[in-house]
Amino acid sequence: MAERKSFLLRIAPDLWADVEAWAVDELRSVNGQIEYLLRQAVLKRKGAALGRGPAARNPGKPKTP
Repeated sequence: MAERKSFLLRIAPDLWADVEAWAVDELRSVNGQIEYLLRQAVLKRKGAALGRGPAARNPGKPKTP
């Protein structure tokens, strides 16, 4: 199994409470939930960079008819 990197995260108490509640809803630990959310964000970013994500399909400039 690959070694895991540990680091300190400072987070606002209200955000912590929201992530903690979300983690409970999805049967994950808070650490697992944060890792899941980060992984999803990275995959979304990679998809956009490759022209497959929503950001690539809608770059922010509307097309004129």
